[in-house]
Amino acid sequence: MNDTERKLLYTGKTHTVGGRDGGKAKSTDGALEVGFSTPGTHGTGTNPEQLLAAGWSACFIGAMGIAARRMRVTLPPDTAIDAEVDLRQGSEGYSLAARLNISLPGVDRETAQALVDAGHDTCPYSKALKTSIEVAINLV
Repeated sequence: MNDTERKLLYTGKTHTVGGRDGGKAKSTDGALEVGFSTPGTHGTGTNPEQLLAAGWSACFIGAMGIAARRMRVTLPPDTAIDAEVDLRQGSEGYSLAARLNISLPGVDRETAQALVDAGHDTCPYSKALKTSIEVAINLV
């Protein structure tokens, strides 16, 4: 299936001014308004790495929920993901690496791993990231 055959479900739109050091971003619908601070500083804003970690982990839980329904199992209400996004610098410049540490309390290990694998195969963030940055998905 090519991109012209895909049904558009949603477009997130933001307007950003100033970048990661004191900048601000606001969604066009007004639901999101954030200030930015450089990672590792004592600024009062967030940073793009935290936003990516939050967005990816929320999407991933949704993808596991789809998998759980298909497998006819219940995703625990206290399903949790500790997401980590690293900003790195090397000889080729800046890069990212990321990890999801996934907790599925009360789910047997085999079923939990199947949910995690299906989530990683289904989540649009995972699809985009797993071929472009170093990614680790850990069932904890």
